[in-house]
Amino acid sequence: MTTVSASTDAVPAHPASARADWRDTLREATDLALLGFAVALAALPVLTLAPALATASAALHDRSVTGSWPDARTSLARFGRALPAGLAVSAVALAAAALLAADLVALATGRVPGGGLALALTAVVVAVLLGYAGLVAVAVGRTGGQGWRAAARRVARACPERPGVWAAAAGICALAVLLGVLVTPVAVPILGGYALAALHALDARRPVPAPDPS
Repeated sequence: MTTVSASTDAVPAHPASARADWRDTLREATDLALLGFAVALAALPVLTLAPALATASAALHDRSVTGSWPDARTSLARFGRALPAGLAVSAVALAAAALLAADLVALATGRVPGGGLALALTAVVVAVLLGYAGLVAVAVGRTGGQGWRAAARRVARACPERPGVWAAAAGICALAVLLGVLVTPVAVPILGGYALAALHALDARRPVPAPDPS
């Protein structure tokens, strides 16, 4: 009578899947907070806001693709390359933001007729534009922090095709602005890092194309 012995090698071992614990979550939250402070520090001259955002967006893209942050030398080099075009982008964006803010203040204080409806419509327009700008920043990060004009065109074509993503991006940016008004000023850079990370996570949820029936 032959005895069949079961070998332990016959059934491959299934290692337990790695699960993120509270330390990984805390580390990730700390990294995003530091990223926000780095953006705020680099944006102190005001016109360097766009290059700072582009560099941070590129770092977040690297983090999502490779699982690690770029080193300081890479980020500094990206920031330097982003400066020429980024200065012009910052000037245009800040001018538009100032005009929209003045419009909102004028409507809220009653200096411009229109009432609550006009104020609400203007707030929605501002949120939609912020969502578009946030998605452009994400697209710039996917190209190493450069190519603002090309990124703006790509996002302008993609937003009507993905209205849900556009609306969600607008919600993220509007919530970040609202919380930025309510919290202490020292926490505003932290909100910026979290909002940019949320925009990257949102944009990464691309729809999977349906298979060709043929």
